[in-house]
Amino acid sequence: MENMNQSFSSRVYDLALQIPPGRVTTYGTLAKAAGGGAMAARSITSILSKAPNQSVIPYHRIVYADGYAWSTNQNRDARRKVFKKEGIIVNEKGKIQDFEEILFDFS
Repeated sequence: MENMNQSFSSRVYDLALQIPPGRVTTYGTLAKAAGGGAMAARSITSILSKAPNQSVIPYHRIVYADGYAWSTNQNRDARRKVFKKEGIIVNEKGKIQDFEEILFDFS
C-alpha cells in the first residue's frame, strides 16, 4: 500500500505512473490500491485530470473492470497506436484481448 500520509489524490497519481507499459489496470483496482472504497473508482478520471503533469499519465492503461478501453472519436486512433506500440491488442468493440493476463494489480 502506498504512503497513507499522502492525500488520496496524490496516491492515485503516483500509482497511475507505476502501471508498466504493456499492462493495464482498472479504475477500481487503482482506487483500491490508493486506499479508496467501493465508490472511489468513479473519481479516478477527475482526480487525474487535475494532476500536475498531464502528459505523463498513462490514461490508456486504465480501463473498465470488463476490459473495455474507453476512447472518444477524437482519440481512438491515437490510443490504438499506443496500445499497439505496447503490445496490447484491442478488439473492434474496444475490449482488451487477454485482459486477465495483462491486468496489473499493484501487489
